[in-house]
Amino acid sequence: MNTLLAAAEAAAPAGVTGNIASAFGLLGAAIGVGLIGQKAAEAVGRNPAASGKVLVQAIIGMALAEGLGILALFLAK
Repeated sequence: MNTLLAAAEAAAPAGVTGNIASAFGLLGAAIGVGLIGQKAAEAVGRNPAASGKVLVQAIIGMALAEGLGILALFLAK
């Protein structure tokens, strides 16, 4: 098993695995932000009087999703 792993590490460039992990982390953050925006617009469409409260919650949710995306970008090995 170790020889197979060593062969895979020798064949692939060193940064490829980190780039793939970063890409998936950022993709997840982008999908999360998109879903939050979609549902916030849907909620405001159903109840326009609650737009201020919905906006605050949407901004907080988007910030948390983007924060996780940034962590994935910088912490991926």
